[in-house]
Amino acid sequence: MALPLFDDYRALVTARIPLIDLRAPVEFARGAFPTAVNLPLMRDEEREAVGICYKERGNEAAVRLGHALVSGSVREARMQAWCDFIDVHPDAMLYCFRGGQRSRITQEWLHEARYTIPRIKGGYKAIRRYLIEALETMEGRFRPLLLGGRTGSGKTLLLRELPRMIDLEGLAEHRGSAFGRKITPQPTQIAFEDALAFDLITQLEKGHRTLGFEDEGKNIGRLYIPENRANHIISGDLVILETPLG
Repeated sequence: MALPLFDDYRALVTARIPLIDLRAPVEFARGAFPTAVNLPLMRDEEREAVGICYKERGNEAAVRLGHALVSGSVREARMQAWCDFIDVHPDAMLYCFRGGQRSRITQEWLHEARYTIPRIKGGYKAIRRYLIEALETMEGRFRPLLLGGRTGSGKTLLLRELPRMIDLEGLAEHRGSAFGRKITPQPTQIAFEDALAFDLITQLEKGHRTLGFEDEGKNIGRLYIPENRANHIISGDLVILETPLG
């Protein structure tokens, strides 16, 4: 029986489909999608051992080692984590880096346990490619509107209330003012770009053609808006938010 494959990346974004990211934690930490949770098939040290085996002894030996490392109680615990997530999110899908052996094996194990969920064709790499291409082709599809104002004027609060606003500082986990500063670390540049693409694609899917942004410039903390998007965004009309003193 052929198990389901899914390659409608646009629907994956706009429907905010819950995703099981099977990559090792070190891979997930480099960049992840906002709708994904990391429930790896192999931990970092297991993935490293399998990779070394693959280089030295070939694919068959590496697969055998992988099955040996993820067996018994280890396999049971990981299966339980996947099943628990699917019980809460029955529309979940899964992927690994390229949609290869890790996601195929996990999908088969879940199917044997009567959990049949789709595997993302091409995996993380294909979704990431789709998001990059989407960011690169958005110019002209929306009119940017910049929201400016003094520190403490309430720009962040207003951004959260309006339906057509993209909260760049929120996506970057960064608050530049004393009134909204966050203490959580910023995501990686890749994760920020992915989250920005998710929000832009979702807004355009809703038919919004004027989108608001806080007047931030190109850099947000240690992160930056991709140049092609930044140039388009900062070209928008500027609206200044003024609030009375006292």
